[in-house]
Amino acid sequence: MSRIGKMPIVLPAGVEATVNNHVIEVKGPKGVLRQEIDPAISVEQVESELLVKRPNDNKRNRSLHGLYRSLIQNMVTGVSEGYEKKLRIEGVGYRANKEGNKLNLQLGYSHPIQMEDPEGITVEVPTQTEIIIRGINRQQVGNYAAKIRAWREPEPYKGKGIRYHDEIVRRKEGKAGKK
Repeated sequence: MSRIGKMPIVLPAGVEATVNNHVIEVKGPKGVLRQEIDPAISVEQVESELLVKRPNDNKRNRSLHGLYRSLIQNMVTGVSEGYEKKLRIEGVGYRANKEGNKLNLQLGYSHPIQMEDPEGITVEVPTQTEIIIRGINRQQVGNYAAKIRAWREPEPYKGKGIRYHDEIVRRKEGKAGKK
């Protein structure tokens, strides 16, 4: 059995899950998420727990077992607590600000970069060098954070760029001088 797949998913208070026709819907205080699941995998609700089961030990079914259990757990966490990614901007003249639902970035290019917030995601800019991305869908939050970071990834010599809040960038030594 899959170590992840066999663990039950506990539904916290205020979170409801419904399964019909291989579509699972999770409702909670922060919103609603839906996920289509493979017909080979079944999901049962026993009181306030969800159990993900597989019919046999095929390699495909074994891999899907843990995958769908993780996806459903992420949905439950998203609608109850939500997800958050923090980004830090380092570099002289690099800054961010928010205008309505657009994020404006100045990252050393000849033009400012404008990014519109996707549906279901909120972006905060508490200071010019911090960006906080929040949402209920873990995949969307991580994807949007990665798109922002891709504009100016941190470089190893001066450390300039956009990095995740907990990311550590290994610094390299510059050119060695003549002897």
